[in-house]
Formats: sequence, structure tokens, C-alpha cells
Amino acid sequence: MGKKKQKTVLPPELPPEVPDEEIEVSDEDLQFINENLEYAGFVSKLDTHSITKHVSRVADANEGDLESLYEKRLRKKLENKEKEESALEVDPVDVLPVKTLDGELYYRRVTKESKADEAESNEGEVNGVLKLTKAEKRAKLKKLRKEAKKQSKDEAQQVPQAEVLDEVEKDLNTEEAREMKKYKLAELGTAILADPESNIKSLKEMLEISKDGDGVIVMLALKSLLAVFKNIIPGYRIRLPTEKEQEMKVSKAVKKMRFYEYTLLSALKAYIQKLVALQQQTVYKRVTANCLCTLLAAVPHFNFRESLLAAVVSNLSSQDDVVRKLCCSTVKSLFINAGKHGGEATVEAVKMIAELVKAHNCLLHPDSIEVFMSLSFDEDLGKPEKPDADNRAKNKKSRKRKGVDKSNQIPDNERKKTRKDIMSRTREEVNADFKAASFAQDPQEKRRMQSETLSAVFQIFFRILKHSVQPVTEATLVPGGFGSHPLLAPCLNGIGKFSHLIDLDFMSDLMNFLRKLAGNSSNIGDSSKSSFQFSVSERLRCCIVAFKVMRNNLDALNVDLQDFFTQFYNLMLEYRPGRDEGEVLTEALKIMLFDDRQHDMQRAAAFIKRLATFSLFFGSAESMAGLVTVKHLLLKNVKCRNLLENDAGGGSIAGAISKYQPHATDPNRSGALASVLWELNLLTKHYHPAVATMSLNISNMSSSNNQLLHHVSPQQAYAELSLENECIKPSGDAKRANNKKRRPNDHIPVKSTFDLVPMDPIAENEVRKKLSEHFLLLRDIEESERLKSELDQTTLCLNLYESYKKHKKRKARSMRGKT
Repeated sequence: MGKKKQKTVLPPELPPEVPDEEIEVSDEDLQFINENLEYAGFVSKLDTHSITKHVSRVADANEGDLESLYEKRLRKKLENKEKEESALEVDPVDVLPVKTLDGELYYRRVTKESKADEAESNEGEVNGVLKLTKAEKRAKLKKLRKEAKKQSKDEAQQVPQAEVLDEVEKDLNTEEAREMKKYKLAELGTAILADPESNIKSLKEMLEISKDGDGVIVMLALKSLLAVFKNIIPGYRIRLPTEKEQEMKVSKAVKKMRFYEYTLLSALKAYIQKLVALQQQTVYKRVTANCLCTLLAAVPHFNFRESLLAAVVSNLSSQDDVVRKLCCSTVKSLFINAGKHGGEATVEAVKMIAELVKAHNCLLHPDSIEVFMSLSFDEDLGKPEKPDADNRAKNKKSRKRKGVDKSNQIPDNERKKTRKDIMSRTREEVNADFKAASFAQDPQEKRRMQSETLSAVFQIFFRILKHSVQPVTEATLVPGGFGSHPLLAPCLNGIGKFSHLIDLDFMSDLMNFLRKLAGNSSNIGDSSKSSFQFSVSERLRCCIVAFKVMRNNLDALNVDLQDFFTQFYNLMLEYRPGRDEGEVLTEALKIMLFDDRQHDMQRAAAFIKRLATFSLFFGSAESMAGLVTVKHLLLKNVKCRNLLENDAGGGSIAGAISKYQPHATDPNRSGALASVLWELNLLTKHYHPAVATMSLNISNMSSSNNQLLHHVSPQQAYAELSLENECIKPSGDAKRANNKKRRPNDHIPVKSTFDLVPMDPIAENEVRKKLSEHFLLLRDIEESERLKSELDQTTLCLNLYESYKKHKKRKARSMRGKT
């Protein structure tokens, strides 16, 4: 066997030749070499013999052979490069292009090489591609088309799917961060409630969380701070130490308490400022209003009460119904529970409302004034104080006068005087400390605060009355459909409630205002009539308030109320059931006509005739209230029963006016005694049985017999027959009169077979129970559907996230394969 030919390992390529002229050695390089000889010593230690042997290991080791070897290698490289460049591209193999993963299109082409290479390829290959038959080419083309179509679909779905996965990942990260912040809030709040003095610094961390950009976290932080403040705020008002007190040396317990109080006040101040700032944003408006109102109602005695009151009072006229009702209920609770704050918050709230009314020129929501109906005052507040102090002073003076003679005879002992002075001073100090420590309020202080509150309330009422008599233009109307005088109705209700506390010096001015308002600008001038209009209900309220003021101050007033009777007489014809308030009308009937008051015969007859006419064309409730008043007036004024007679010329007593004037504006000049109550005959055929029965009873009244007064007031009659409380059921007790004597073609008046019967309380409870169960089931069904939709959405998000992870892994593998 011959020797195996050893494979020659070629030496490495020589470095590029650099001429000596281009080599520059600087002084710095020489200096560096001289300074670091120990590092440059390896150059002198190189084994040049081994290097020469490795380079010259070819045959004979001649320089010519070595150079020829390098030239041969370079020549081979150039041939390969020319061979690659000589290759030409021919027509594409496939009809359609191929799309890469990057989105680029290209045609698969075959390279045409030299003839020598074609001769050497005996296997029928051209650059590694087999020559296929037509059938094989057709099948291959079809397969490539399917793959390209599938790949294009996958790439089209890849982009939106990646975007969805990115959104899902962001949502998951947001939810995780939100859950962490919720847990942090719960942890901090629990720690503060467990030990407030040690963990008071955690309030600042909770305030920082409330500045988060997530709205859900902000709301949770505000509510958590509210719960914490409600529980840790003490029952006293904190007074921070002065500079002198801070310089004094105190114990550790006092320092700890001072730090606790200072941190609590600073955190509470920052919290209130945060609520007021967020109140301007619509998203947080209801949450902030709830926090402010709850905090004010819980701790009205504590610091920063003025800030809380200002924020709550400013929302009394808010256009948001939820916020407005919440603030109004909070202010009402302050007025009712005056014992929590000693009445100071009541005075401040009333003064702030007065400033609000003044700033908005009385153009606010009526609820902002209706809160005054929750105020309560002592009955003796309007009366002068008892002169106990004056009597005591007089007694002391008389004692001193009596003791003058004795002092002339017996000299006073100076020691006894000083002892008495000291005892009196100590008693005063003890009394002052006792008042400060006791929970009972000082009567004089309470009287003073109630007087301030009452004066501020009446100041608001008189401002509203003064504004109401002024002409109103379209530019000054209240936005939101409140009307031109939105505060007039609650103002009149408040004057009627507190009329017994009004000072007599203002009575004449008040009656003049009420007379102008009830007369609807009749005393102001014709030029302002078009812009000075009130509703019938508002004008009726003015009449009611005038009579209440007169009744409560009957001993001190001597006022002629004829103008108010005249206005009420004319307002009956302007009343409309659907437009105006029936409760106001029935209250006016009760106060002005039904109560124990002796009326003039002409006036009583005019109102009887007007009410009978009024009952013809109004609803059953208003008709019943009018008929009850008619019956009461007929029972009290016996001579007016002549209106029930059927004489040809009217009643037997015509009075000074012999003919009835139905269009007269003054009831005393209407001549109603000369008329007949023919309306009662028509009312006996009314569709409502109660109205028909009442009309029949009034028609059967005789002028000779004495009947008892009817105890049902117009308000009760209206409430029983009103649509809100009406519950009708059929009754089989309807009587038919003389059916046998009537002809078959005659019209038979059929009475209504319906009557008002209250619902059985047991049956009502059963209905309520079944309805509550039904709606509870509906709510459960809706809740389950909502939870199912949330579950499906969460499952879809998780599936998308899993597909995103798989896609990411595939992409990483492909990148690794390419590298």
C-alpha cells in the first residue's frame, strides 16, 4: 500500500504590506515604550525560528514557491467571483411571485451557467432544479398558490391581532396596578383606624394616592379618606399652640399629641382643598359633593367648618338634581340637629345663603330657600326679655339706700369687703368654667344666635319680595326653567310659618308688598304689566300669607283685608286644574272663608254664588272642596239660604243691588243675594256620586231648621277625591228612582257606581311582597347576564394573550434559526 498523501495546511494570510515611509513613530510612542519596557519585552522574546518554520513548510521552502502559492490562491478567488457574475437570470419558474415574511415579493428564477457546466450535469439538473413534466408543474403551481394565499391571510391577521394583544397586555397591567393601589389604600386605612396616633403619617400617603390619574382610584381614595376622618376626628375643636407655647418645654406625651393634631389638621385641610378642586370636574362632582356633605353632617363642630359650609351652600342651586338634593338635606340636618354645633353652624349657613341670594339677584332654585322650613325658634323669641336684671338692680339700689343710715352709725370693716369681693370673683370664675365644661347651652347665647338667624332669614325674605315687584326682562330669567320669580313661593311659605316672629314695625311694609303681589302689578303702573306677571298659585299664596300674618298678630294689627277678598274672588275664575295647584286653592278656601270668621252678608252670598259656578266646570276634587265651603257658609249665614229659593226675581233679600252682576270684580257689589243657586240642580247629576250627594244635601237645606256645622274642611275633601289618592271600586247600592213611571225613551240619569274605598292593608302588603320578589328576580337575571358577558370578555382576552405568547415564541425561534 502506498503512503497516504498528507494534507498540507496552508499558512495564514500575510498582513497587508505597508511601506516604511508611511510608518510614523512619534516621540510619545517612544516615551511610552521606554516607560513600559516590562510590557513590551514580549517582542524580544518571540520565537522567530518556529514562525519561519511554520511559514516555510512547503516543498524546498523557497521564496518563489511561497509567492506562487499565494498567487494561486488569489487567482482562484478571482475566478469564482467572475463565475458568479457571469450567471444570468432567465424567466421565472412560477407565474405568481412569492411573498416573504417581511412582506416583500420576488420571483423564483433559474440561473443559466456556461455550456461546460451544462455538459457536466448528467442528472438533468440546472443549478439544483429538476426539469418537471407539465402535470408535475401544474400540481406544483397549484400547491404554491395555496401556500401563498394562506401565508397572505396569516400576515393580514397578524397585525390587528398584535394590536389587540398589546391592548390586552396594557389592560392587564392597569388592572394589576389598580389592585395594588386598592390593597394599599385598605392597608393604610386599617392601620390608621387601629392606632391613629402612631400611624397618622399614613394620611399623607393616602392623599398622594388620591392624586392618581386613574378615576377609579381617585374615587376610592376620597371615600377611604372620608371614612378615616369620620372615625378619628375628635369631639372637640383643635387649637394649635402659639409661638410662645411652642417655645416652652413640654413632655413627650404633649409633643406627640401636638404632632398628631397638627398632622390631622394639615391632612384635613389638604383633603377639603382636593374635594373643592375636583368639584369643578363633572366626573367627580357627585362623589365630592357626597364627601363634603357627609363630612359636614358628621363633624359640624370641628375645624374648617366654614370651608365645608361654603362648598355645600354653593351647590344648593346646582342643576344636578342629585347634588342639589344631597346638599339641601345636609343643610336641613344642620338646622334640625343644632345641638351638635351649638347653633353656630346654623347662623353661618343662613348668612352664607343670604350672600348667595344677593350675589345671584334672587335667581336660584327654590330648594335653596325651602331649607329654611326646617328651622325652629323659641316661641318667646319675638317677645321682649323679662326684666329680671332690672328688678335685681333696683333691689340692690334700695338695699344700698337702706344701708346708708347704718353706715353712718357703724363703720364698714375693710377686711369683710375684700373677703366678699374675692368670693364673688371666685364664684364668677367657677360659673364660667362650669358653663364651658357643661353640655347645656347658655340660654342668653342661644337667644342671641336665634335672633341673628331670624334677622338673616327675614332679610332674605324681604329681599325676595322687593325683587319680585320689580319688572323682569328676558335676559334675567333663570336658566333651567325655574321661572322669572323662582324664590317667591318658598319665600311666602316661610313668611307664613314665621309670621308670629315678625317685628310689628315691618308689618305695614309686608302687607303692602303682599297687596301688590296679589294684585298682579295693579298698583305699579301699566307700563310694567307685561313683565310683572305671577301665576294664580303665587297670588293665592300672597292672600294666604296676609291672613296668617293677621291671625298671628291679631292683638296688634288693625288691617283691612278687603283687597285680598277681592283678589281671591277674581282669582277663582282664573284657576285651571292642570296648571295651578289645588292644594293652594283649598288652603285659601279654608283660611279665608271656612275658618271661624264672621263675613258680611253680601260678601258671603257672592262667594257662595261664585263657588257654585266654580264647581260646575272643574274636577271632582275642586268641586267637592267648593261645595263643602258653600255648605259651611250657608250654615253660618242663615239669611244667605234665601239663594236656595226658587222665586221669579231671585232671592227674597235682594239688598241694595236688585240685579245680580256676574262680571263684577268686587264681591260686595255683585248683588249675589238677588240670584238663585240653579247650579246645584246640575251638580246633582254630576258623574261623581260624592259631588252629587253633597249638591243634593245643600239643595235640601231649609232656612228654618238649625243644622250642625260640617266638620270636613276643604283640604280634607280635596285630598280624599284627588287623583293621587283615588282608588275606585264598583258598588251595588245605586238606587234607581221611579223607573216604572218613566217612559222607555226618556233619558234616565244613571249615577256612578264607583266609590272611594281604601285598600286592605293585608292585601297591600301581599301585593308589595309579590312585586318585590318579582323585581328581585328580574334584577338577579340582569345581574347574571352581566356577569356572563364579563366572563366571556375575560376569557377572550386570556385566549388572545395566550396566542400572543405563542406567536412571540415562534418569532424568537425563527430569529434563532436565521442566525
